[in-house]
Amino acid sequence: MPLRASASAERPTPVGRAARTVGLAVLGSRILGLVREQIMAALFGASRELDAFLTAFRIPNLLRDLFAEGALSAAFVTTFTTKLTREGDQAAWRLANNVLNTLLLVVSLITLAGWIGAPWLVRWLAPGFAAVPGKLELTVQLTRIMLPFLLLVALAALAMGMLNAKRKFGIPASASMMFNLGSILGGVGLAFWFDPQLGPRALIGMSIGTLIGGAAQWLIQLPALWRTGYRYQPILDRHDPGLHHVIRLMGPAVVGVAAVQINVLVNTWFASYLENGAVTWLNCAFRLMQFPIGVFGVAIATATLPVVSVHASEGNLQPFRETLARSLRLALFLCLPAACGLAVLAEPIIRLLYEHGRFDAVATSQTAACLRGYAVGLAAYAAIKVIAPTFYALNDARTPALVSISSIALNALFCYLFAFQFNLGAAGLALSTSAVATMNFLWLLTALRRKLQRIEGRQLLAASGRIALASIGMTLAVWFTYRLTPSLDGWEVIGPIIVGVIVFGALAHLLRLRELGELLAVSHAR
Repeated sequence: MPLRASASAERPTPVGRAARTVGLAVLGSRILGLVREQIMAALFGASRELDAFLTAFRIPNLLRDLFAEGALSAAFVTTFTTKLTREGDQAAWRLANNVLNTLLLVVSLITLAGWIGAPWLVRWLAPGFAAVPGKLELTVQLTRIMLPFLLLVALAALAMGMLNAKRKFGIPASASMMFNLGSILGGVGLAFWFDPQLGPRALIGMSIGTLIGGAAQWLIQLPALWRTGYRYQPILDRHDPGLHHVIRLMGPAVVGVAAVQINVLVNTWFASYLENGAVTWLNCAFRLMQFPIGVFGVAIATATLPVVSVHASEGNLQPFRETLARSLRLALFLCLPAACGLAVLAEPIIRLLYEHGRFDAVATSQTAACLRGYAVGLAAYAAIKVIAPTFYALNDARTPALVSISSIALNALFCYLFAFQFNLGAAGLALSTSAVATMNFLWLLTALRRKLQRIEGRQLLAASGRIALASIGMTLAVWFTYRLTPSLDGWEVIGPIIVGVIVFGALAHLLRLRELGELLAVSHAR
């Protein structure tokens, strides 16, 4: 249906309000995720065993982004929302059950194929592990244990999509807290049960804990789904037009939504040729970068997609543009200063959070360098989370797929140049991811501008300039505060962060950034 420049009869829930709900829930999840990473780093250090675990988890985690939380969510929420808008609840629930049963069949076959092909998958993903005795074999074993995580998280993603389309954001966003709780409590307990000395067998317990967390993430959402009216039915209709529409969007979206995750896999391939610990350094740094992306970028994207999907299904061009532009400005407003803060405070943050147990000062230094590399592309990464799904609301999955394919090839080239030719090592791999994410965002923004004729570009550019000015002022304040603060009980991190937040807020107020007002729910929400 072509878009037209008219207003919707009923204004949807403001993105800012929904994003705050999701952001608070995701904040709890990210904190628990960080605790999980801290515990693993302290117990196992930057070792070959932890490298093996992280690489093994990366395989089902990548498939999760490709087939579950990434592509499936974007394709399903768009189609499900259209069904709700045009045909009502009964047709939408029927589509949900058809997609669910199809998903169970397809993902079960993928999991079985992955279990059989695990040795080849691991050799392809981390060929350098073969040079370290026992590392490749341990990675294969842990991969096979964790592959069913894909099925559990796919079910959780579908439940999340249904609840989000019904404008229920809090419970699905907080469901990932259950994953972290399950994997922490179950994983650590089983790790000590399998091997009290925390040798390689302890990682088997951590892997089983991952499955416990995945099951908890799905089960916690079932009561909320029941209250919204969902009832399971054994429907499997391969001729359903709605199912075909989800598959058509999801096919290219498998590549389009997961570009950065695929690039992380490419990084792992190169990192396997670096020294022991490189995979762990990258993972710990990536976890910290994901913290603001999850709390801000994913929250805004989650709240934006159902709203723009409604505008697209009703053919309303102007509200579509306004919602997208406001969401992008809000993502930049939150993530650009976060990136600056992470870059300046990388080493003290890593030292405070990770330098315990077997995680030593060398690992801190290397992880901080990786974090600085990732911070360069943090804002672009968050903006991709917002902009990529809007193409699916417009029934265009081809454009982000083409952009994504180009970015993957470019990332492989940059990884080789930065890590090996320029001798930047693991930090070069992180910097490559940031460079590609920035280019990916610019390509997507340009393509969307052509599709919509305009995207409120002047307002976006003006807001970006003022956000950058406020971020520069904040960065200087953080740096000076850090230099003047004694290294005592974490205050070298806490003090500069407090000063940075105050200075950025004051500068945002002076520069009249309306995103501050929207974030604080003052008077600028439209």
